[in-house]
Amino acid sequence: MLYRTQAEWLNAQRRRVLFFGMSGLGKTYLATMLRNAGDWFHYSVDYRIGTRYMGELIADNFKREAMKVPFLRELLLSDSVYIASNITFENLAPLSTYLGKPGSPSRGGLDFEEYMRRQDQHRTAEISSLLDTGHFIRRGKDIYGIPNFVCDSGGSICEVVDPFADADPVLDTLQRELLLVWIKGSDDHTAELVRRFDRAPKPMYYQPQFLDRAWTDYRVEKGLTEEQVNPDDFIRWTYARALAHRQPRYEAMARRGVTLLAEEVAEVRTPADLIALIGRAIDRKDA
Repeated sequence: MLYRTQAEWLNAQRRRVLFFGMSGLGKTYLATMLRNAGDWFHYSVDYRIGTRYMGELIADNFKREAMKVPFLRELLLSDSVYIASNITFENLAPLSTYLGKPGSPSRGGLDFEEYMRRQDQHRTAEISSLLDTGHFIRRGKDIYGIPNFVCDSGGSICEVVDPFADADPVLDTLQRELLLVWIKGSDDHTAELVRRFDRAPKPMYYQPQFLDRAWTDYRVEKGLTEEQVNPDDFIRWTYARALAHRQPRYEAMARRGVTLLAEEVAEVRTPADLIALIGRAIDRKDA
């Protein structure tokens, strides 16, 4: 690990961490808290995906829909209007909307082949964004003079790496640059995330082998053709299975770093609280 002992972490002049785990357990909360302290550079992987690597794809999708409306079509063809994504660290809806959901077109679903094509675009973009982390570590220090760095990774990080391998090019690079910190949820947290997702299902990235199997199993279980699938029902059905699929992958990643319990994270109020908590986690690992 980058910081091998609690003392090494606590006494470091520059601290660099990457938070990973299920969405909804506090990664962005912690990263935002550190950024607001003024001496932490906040790098959001999802924001980088949605701007640098998929921004044009997202904007083109908006334009494609706008071209179906005669009034907007004329304005677009004459360069009279400008259409762009307003993605932010807190609002990643343009990215998830572009990913979409497979199923019946009459219910807003995508053809499964198109859906998988967009999933693959996200995979490529996420890997590139993760590998950009080192560039932003140096950028934060050299341009802005900010000594500390926090990488807020997406929930799908465990899907684009091989956490079980002894060597993985993305994880090896990240481990050299940062302390990997897993925010681990309990069964109660998982159940709450499922309930929250059920109320407002949103598109997300899945490992292609897992997704292809889920698509087949769902349609067999429900007795539906591709055109009959309710997109929201499918991603609700898939979500809980995805969480179970990801848990051992996160756990394997955590061998390269340290683990914080979501209950511990919920008690953090200041950067000092978090620094002390991570120090204790390093001490637990060392023991």
